[in-house]
Amino acid sequence: MKSNARVEIFEGAPDRSIKSSVVEFATHSFAVANAEFVKLKHDPLELLMRAIQPILWLVVFGNVMGRIRGLSVGTINYQDFLAPGILAQSVLFAAIFYGISAIWERDLGIVHRYLVSPASRTAILLGKQITASIRGLSQATIIYILALVMGLGISFQPLKMIGVVALISLGSGLFANLSLIIACIVKTRERFMGIGQVITMPIFFISNAIYPLDMMPGWIRGIAAANPLTYEVDGLRMLMLPTAVNAAGLVRDFSVLVVISVVLLAIATRLYPRMAS
Repeated sequence: MKSNARVEIFEGAPDRSIKSSVVEFATHSFAVANAEFVKLKHDPLELLMRAIQPILWLVVFGNVMGRIRGLSVGTINYQDFLAPGILAQSVLFAAIFYGISAIWERDLGIVHRYLVSPASRTAILLGKQITASIRGLSQATIIYILALVMGLGISFQPLKMIGVVALISLGSGLFANLSLIIACIVKTRERFMGIGQVITMPIFFISNAIYPLDMMPGWIRGIAAANPLTYEVDGLRMLMLPTAVNAAGLVRDFSVLVVISVVLLAIATRLYPRMAS
């Protein structure tokens, strides 16, 4: 009996160790996310200011571009077509400058405190991703409210909205990691802002956010196929518009975003300690 008890204890130890490691990892990630969220909560004006851009794109740009006969988006209204693209753009713009907060944290000594804490680098960056996702979801809320006010043909089916939340979270984390990688390399606010402005416009315009891929020349379409924003917009368009969902296409969009997110997280995890130097 004693030997059996010892075997049971020995066999149960790895399970408890794995469980405790997972709990510890999640605790550290959410602790970082909570610290970031507190900062965001004390600056609600930032979220309000970010509402201006999608309003201008949908109300002004959408109305003007919708009158151009050569811009064909099928049988749907152009503003309906545009709404998912503008949501993806808002997420991109909010996340791509997320790295500047890491530069501020380095200057204030916060990065060093993170690195000497028990939290792993992956847990720290995952916590930052969660906060970036909250920013992205705030943009989604704005777009859905605009859709109601403007009478756009946006789907409010619960399952589709859950899919939108998942895509926004993935996209926010992906571009936040890209932003952190840039911040780890350049290390100064001035250079970061310059690079951030240089890369956001190509990512946005070489995608299907404001026009169909079919309108692009072949070589630009090839670049768009390697652009993660293209897959985010494609998935959002399937989920936000009241049309049938292409399951294979949606799985492809999620898979591409997950793979790129994991790769960028691994790179950011490796580079993050440089922020303390």
